[in-house]
Amino acid sequence: MTKKIDVQIIVGSKSDEPKIKLALDTLTEFGINFDFKVASAHRSPAYVEEIIDNAVNCGVKVFITGAGMANHLSGTVAAKTTLPVIGVPFSGSPMGGIDSLLSTVQMPPGIPVATVAVDGSKNAAILAIQILSVENKELQKKIIEFRHKEAEKIKNAV
Repeated sequence: MTKKIDVQIIVGSKSDEPKIKLALDTLTEFGINFDFKVASAHRSPAYVEEIIDNAVNCGVKVFITGAGMANHLSGTVAAKTTLPVIGVPFSGSPMGGIDSLLSTVQMPPGIPVATVAVDGSKNAAILAIQILSVENKELQKKIIEFRHKEAEKIKNAV
């Protein structure tokens, strides 16, 4: 029996794991089934394609991808699936992540990648949850509660 996964997370390098941690933590907090893999669009393209194929067979509804420098991982995944892809550009290059941001957001027409801020993995997770909540009333309630808690933090910080 195949494990049901809602979100497939792929990062380009083992060293990217700390940068995606907030996404992993947020998905866990919301009770979302996810899988996490390390695969490079440049160094292991066949493995990336295998992950995509397996994810679709496991019922994945959203991909979160993250890489630094020339983040071709997000575009590669978007080119191989019709499912939503959320790209997280990572910092760490001499350009401070601007190179990754531009390569993630500048996709050709017809191959979109929803892109969050540089190192914005928590927002990637929240966006994935919002996508999943379109057909899940319980998740919609959790997102509303999350937003209320965030608003309270701001009010109490003043």
